[in-house]
Order: sequence, then C-alpha cells, then structure tokens
Amino acid sequence: MVISMTGFGQAARTTDGFRIQIDLKSVNHRYCEIVVRMPREFARYENAVKAAVQQHVRRGRVDAFVTVERDRDVPQAVEIDWSLAMGYVQAAEQLRERLSLKDELSLRDLLAIPGLVAIGQHQEMAEERMEAELVACAVEAARELSDMREKEGAFLQSDLMQRIGTMEHYCSTASGIAPQVVQDYAGKLRARIEELLQQAPPDEQRLAMEIAVFADRASIAEELTRLQSHCKQFRELLKSSEPVGRKLDFLVQEMNREANTIGSKANHAQLASVVVDMKAELEKMREQIQNIE
Repeated sequence: MVISMTGFGQAARTTDGFRIQIDLKSVNHRYCEIVVRMPREFARYENAVKAAVQQHVRRGRVDAFVTVERDRDVPQAVEIDWSLAMGYVQAAEQLRERLSLKDELSLRDLLAIPGLVAIGQHQEMAEERMEAELVACAVEAARELSDMREKEGAFLQSDLMQRIGTMEHYCSTASGIAPQVVQDYAGKLRARIEELLQQAPPDEQRLAMEIAVFADRASIAEELTRLQSHCKQFRELLKSSEPVGRKLDFLVQEMNREANTIGSKANHAQLASVVVDMKAELEKMREQIQNIE
C-alpha cells in the first residue's frame, strides 16, 4: 500500500474542566521528524505526545499543534486557605490596636493576598490525568492523519501505475525502432559510398564491417532489458505494505540513467523522440514519488 506523506488530522476532547485540541499537519521529508508545539505549562508531556504520533508515522515531517484551555462553561472550584486568612486578620487587628489606626481590613484586601484563594483539588486531579488525555487525543488525531495519508496514497498509486504502463509502452516502442536504426544507417552509408565512388562497386566486406561496428555501438538491448526489469520492480513495490518511497525514487533514478544512455546512443530521430517522452514521464513520476512515505 502506497502512503502519502502529506495529510491533516484533528482531534478534540473535554475533561475535568479542560478542553484539549491537537492538530497534525504532515509534509514530505527525508526522515521521520515530529515537532510538537504546546503551552509551556504542559511542556513536560511533549515526549508522550510525540511518541503517540510516531506510532502512526514512519516518514515525513509532522507538526503537532496542541491547545489546552480551561472550559469556560465548567464552574471553577475555589478553595480558601482559612488559616492564612485568620492569620492576616489577627495581624491586622494587632497593628490597628498598637498603632492606633482607624482603617480596617476589607474583603478586597484579603483577596489580594497571594495564596489565600486557589483552584480546587479537582483541578489538580485533572493535571494528573492530563498526560493520558493528551496521548489519547494525539492517537485519535494521528489515526485521522493516517486515514488521509492512505487515501491520498491510493490516488498516487493509481497515477503511478498508469505512468509505469506508459513507460513500458515507450520501452516496447524503442525496442521496435532499434533494428530500424541499423538498417537506416546501412542504407545511408551505402548511398554515401556509392556517391563518392561514382558508380564504382563498394567493398562489401568493408561495408559490412562498418555496419557491424555501428550496430554494436548503437545497440540499446541491454539498456532496454534493464528498463523493463526496473518497470517490473516498480510495479511490485507499489503493491508492497512497507514504506517504498526511497526505493521508488532510486528506481526512477536508475530508469532515468538508462534513458540517458539510450539517448546518447540514439543516432535516430524517432528513437530520440521516444527518449524525450521517457524522460518527461520519469520527471512526472519523480515529482509524485517525493510525496510517498
């Protein structure tokens, strides 16, 4: 199965007064790289989120955007440190009596005291569960990302199957043209020699030797055989369940090398035209393969 390296996944959940949302965006990359961006107070959970996403991604760059917010619809439990409050009240009374002050301690003054009012214990429990909730949310988003990458991969597989069929057609066409290259050269060589000798009969043995040397030098049989082999391997890789992006890229490079060799040997307009079509098709295949895991 061909899997694309580009995709998007999103998941969100609410638990214990917190709303968690994770957005995953993946693009093509040479290796597997996962970058997590999340609020600083939850940074200690970054590795857990990264590990959860990495179970579903084997290649590509994934940017994970983690948002953690307190749910405004959930009432906040507030606790008062009564011992601290009583201590401040008693201290204020002592100061007022000893220094003969008229001011009294107000509610506003008490609420301004650090640590006097704090978030309730159930919020601390939510913090303890945060890692599990973040991981579960990351897994859900990663599954959605994987589904999208698989769907896009199916389109890439179908497109590449058609293109490799086109390459096989070009190989067959080049194979049919190859014998004609030698025949055309032999005819042109004989006509040229007869023109130079002015009706005198050419040396058939020397002529046959020259044609044989050209035929050997212009032979593309080996290149075509390797091209056909690469096409067959390409088809087999497209059906593999393992990541095949790098292998496909290598095969396209090899096919391009064989096409270049055929082009350098092609002393024939029709064969040169087929080589140009081959290289154009291989470039389109290479661009598609850059997005395959």
